[in-house]
Amino acid sequence: MTEGIEAAASADAWLPAGWQHPTLLHVPTGHHLRPIRASDTELDMAAVMGSRERLWSIYGKAWGWPPATMTAEQDRVDLQRHADEMETHESFNFALFDENETELIGCVYIDPAEKPGADADISWWVRDEYVGSDVEAALDKFVPAWIARDWPLTAPRFNQV
Repeated sequence: MTEGIEAAASADAWLPAGWQHPTLLHVPTGHHLRPIRASDTELDMAAVMGSRERLWSIYGKAWGWPPATMTAEQDRVDLQRHADEMETHESFNFALFDENETELIGCVYIDPAEKPGADADISWWVRDEYVGSDVEAALDKFVPAWIARDWPLTAPRFNQV
């Protein structure tokens, strides 16, 4: 029970009480971002494991993710944790989908800052096959503008990957 109280206190420290996170955002390419859910496991597994080496080079040291032997059940549990943390505003994981949600293309993470000098750490990635594409360029432009427009942050740190 103490964990929940600490989580609520830390969430209040970086976001105003009563603030509501966005639930659907349209990217100019016809793609959209929405909060990730455990039911996205199949699409997430394809995206993550298909880009695993590059993602490990980015997030492996800090998060130990994604492990080479990650199972669908481990991914489902991780996605549920992300969904739960979004509900309590501890951290956020928005997935980038095609129009009909037949493909998960990447993710955007918004977390309380771990180091001084910022109030949030924001990073995002796209699947390997989208690196250098118009979709990646649109996301690179969209995320900072979205954060400035819709989030109550004063000093976000962007870690574009």
